[in-house]
Amino acid sequence: MRGQHKGENGKVLIMGGSEDYAGAPALAGLAALRSGCDIAVIAAPEKTAYAINACSPDLITKKLQGTVLATAHVPMLVKLAEEFDCVLIGNGLGTATETADAVRMLCEAIDTPKVIDADAIKARPQARNCIVTPHAREFELWTGKKATKANAVKASRRDCITLLKGPVDIITDGKRVTENRTGNDGMTVGGTGDVLAGLCAGLVAQGRPLYAAACEAARVNGLAGDFLLAETGYGFLASDLLGIIPRVRE
Repeated sequence: MRGQHKGENGKVLIMGGSEDYAGAPALAGLAALRSGCDIAVIAAPEKTAYAINACSPDLITKKLQGTVLATAHVPMLVKLAEEFDCVLIGNGLGTATETADAVRMLCEAIDTPKVIDADAIKARPQARNCIVTPHAREFELWTGKKATKANAVKASRRDCITLLKGPVDIITDGKRVTENRTGNDGMTVGGTGDVLAGLCAGLVAQGRPLYAAACEAARVNGLAGDFLLAETGYGFLASDLLGIIPRVRE
């Protein structure tokens, strides 16, 4: 906007990626930018980070030594998180034991608002000031309970919002419950959850309260999928959502 400067509309730090999964954090970072935030930085293992740089010139990377996120990276990442408005953890991280240990340490140590997605949910961190975005199986791994609306409410609280993904998304803070009915079966394609997580992080970075950000992200992600279904039919890709996001936002 006129009169504003780079970074004033929010900065997102994404901790994700591994040897097999460079695309997941890249999709999340680009979705955060499409939400309207100014800067997305991805902290990823070195080779993965270079691959992400090759995917898009719009993404900045912080290159971590080694092939996975590890506990040795935690002190630096906790310090780095202080420079950002939201931290997204989990996209493409993998499930190495040392990565799960690092996730738990990061979620406990970082005070910045967080979005916890994908492999970070499987680490079962003790999280606060966050949105957690599980699909049904991830919810069961996180809570030990079936993925139902009632259990999502029980798992949530004011500073830990659950966005339970499904044919109807359930967003709850333990008291309020919103059902999002946008989206379609074409969105079962891999990567749409990474886009959703990036949207959540981008909106939080721009100052949205956690609950409002989760509700808006679910709605917009689904609307983008519905637009693509109407235009092209089934077979669209998660990356196709990115260019549609600004068109379907109110």
